[in-house]
Order: sequence, then C-alpha cells, then structure tokens
Amino acid sequence: MIYLELLWSFFQIGLFSIGGGYAAMPLIQHQAIDIHGWLTMQSFSDIMTISQMTPGPIAINAATFVGIQVAGVPGALVATFGCVLPSSIIVTILAFIYYRFKGLDAVQSVLKGLRPAVVAMIATAGLSLMAMAFCGTDTFTGDINVENVILFVIALFILRKWKLNPILVMLGTGVAGLIIGVV
Repeated sequence: MIYLELLWSFFQIGLFSIGGGYAAMPLIQHQAIDIHGWLTMQSFSDIMTISQMTPGPIAINAATFVGIQVAGVPGALVATFGCVLPSSIIVTILAFIYYRFKGLDAVQSVLKGLRPAVVAMIATAGLSLMAMAFCGTDTFTGDINVENVILFVIALFILRKWKLNPILVMLGTGVAGLIIGVV
C-alpha cells in the first residue's frame, strides 16, 4: 500500500511541478508533510538541503530521499519512478506537438503565460525554507535565529559581490554553522 501511495504522490508531483525541481518543492512539502505525514518540516528541510547538494535534478533527488525515508530502497525506486514518469510522457507528447506547431503564436503565448506561475511556486518554496532556517517553523512565527540570518546575509553578499562558486559558499556556511553550533 505504501508503494502505491508513494507512486501516486510522486506521480502528481512530477505531473504538476512545471518549471523544474524548485517548483516541485512546495508540492513535495504538501504531499510528504501535510497529506501523508511522512516527514516533519525539519526532516523535509534536511532532505531539500541534501537534494540540492547531491548531483542530479533536485526533484528526483528529493523523491529518492523521501522514498528511502518512507520505505527504504524499494520506496526510493518507486518514488523516483513516479516522479519521472509524467515528465517522460508529457515531454514525448509536447515534443511532437511543438515540432508540428512551433510557428503558431498560441504556442508561444502559452509558454509565456506559464512563467509567472513557476516563479510564484519557486518563491513559495524558498520562503518556506527560509522561514524554517530563520525561525524553525515553516512560517515566520517564533524566535528568529540571528546566527542563521547573519550566515544567510554573508553568503548572499559573497555570492553577489564576488560571484564565488555556490558550492564553495555552501560548504563555507556549513562549516560556519557547524562551528557556531559547537561553540
């Protein structure tokens, strides 16, 4: 039964996460935390962090990690398959349609209309993760962790000012967070 729930949940995520892995984050959060209760917000935040750090698409990494948490390796395989299946079907159909009708203005208008919705989904996921990092909850309520806010501002400044490799900045903030947590 759990495998069917994982397959159906991640099939829906794969079907409706238009715009890539970041657009899938609020959908994964809704399925894994709100609907099924498979994860806590803290474990979801940890999975999203690991998904961003590991090679490969974020949504697929997240599906794999959630599947492992819920039902071990078979759960990871089922969740990953569920996440990839809708995209495979849709891309095959869209490729056929696009190559056949790519000159039509209606096709270009649909693509332009999807952009704002994708930005809103990514912003929602980003704000939830930021609230978790700053306040320890998925909303901006409660005490603010000043150390995390300072690390965020420093990392953002470094990324914008010197355009360092984001992986190096993530490693640096991880080490700084470790040091702050130990001290």
